[in-house]
Amino acid sequence: MGERYLYQKCPFLKALSQEKREQFEIYFRTAPDWLIDSLVVEKIKKGTTFIRENNPADTIYFIVEGLIVATDYRVLGVSYDFMQFQKMYAFGGMEFIMDLDVYKTSLRTVTDSIAVKISRAMFEKWMYSDIKALKYESKLIGEYLLEQARNERIVLLMKGTDRLCLLLVYHYEQYQKNGILCVKEGQKSLADKTGMCLKSINRAVKTLSEQGLIRKQGNKILVEKRQYEEMKALISEKTDIG
Repeated sequence: MGERYLYQKCPFLKALSQEKREQFEIYFRTAPDWLIDSLVVEKIKKGTTFIRENNPADTIYFIVEGLIVATDYRVLGVSYDFMQFQKMYAFGGMEFIMDLDVYKTSLRTVTDSIAVKISRAMFEKWMYSDIKALKYESKLIGEYLLEQARNERIVLLMKGTDRLCLLLVYHYEQYQKNGILCVKEGQKSLADKTGMCLKSINRAVKTLSEQGLIRKQGNKILVEKRQYEEMKALISEKTDIG
């Protein structure tokens, strides 16, 4: 039945953005009816760690609405949010491709989110019977790993102020309202997301404020469109990001 059946079983797709809808359609364009029948929709609240590193990788998740981050806790117990995801991936698919029994990354929702779940057993059955689906999944994983490696190398060489600029640029593109980004999270959260210590974050915030690239309002950080554009231009001058 193809795409028509997909929409019959997943009517929530009609409410998604065109970009997300197209990503979902492309991923499941060769999926058999029995796989579509096995899809389970789940609402996940903001701040929920729905995949934990070293837990059994028995479920595949597709985040069709919302924003999530990958978090690493391995260094001295410090959490580090090392990548945000805007495209739709099969989370748990990498573990399948690599024959791993446990998840290798922790994933947490940044916003209220909607997930579509498939058991790993059903996912494996589909992949083993559909070479086009397997090839597409491998392509997405390869692109993700390449992007992650390149971005990690870039961030590693960045100064503290540049790291914070990059984070605020990403946040502006995702969270701004009426042309203004309001960052209410504390310095500890910013430190986690940039991999910096609190002292370095405080210094970077002070520097950007003095340069007029952000505005402090109590414990909040405000970024206007002009400031966002200036920060993005600064990052583009030094890297090929953006």
